[in-house]
Amino acid sequence: MSKGQSLQDPFLNALRRERVPVSIYLVNGIKLQGTVESFDQFVVLLRNTVSQMVYK
Repeated sequence: MSKGQSLQDPFLNALRRERVPVSIYLVNGIKLQGTVESFDQFVVLLRNTVSQMVYK
């Protein structure tokens, strides 16, 4: 596990558990909003009116 993963996992897990609303900005500037439903090493599953899988 890299240092980046060891920082991301507890942070994303806290956001998921507490259902904190988040905004994710893609590299092309698009803003996605919702709550973190799930995540793994490669993706974040973001839920709003629909679920969206965002690659890290």
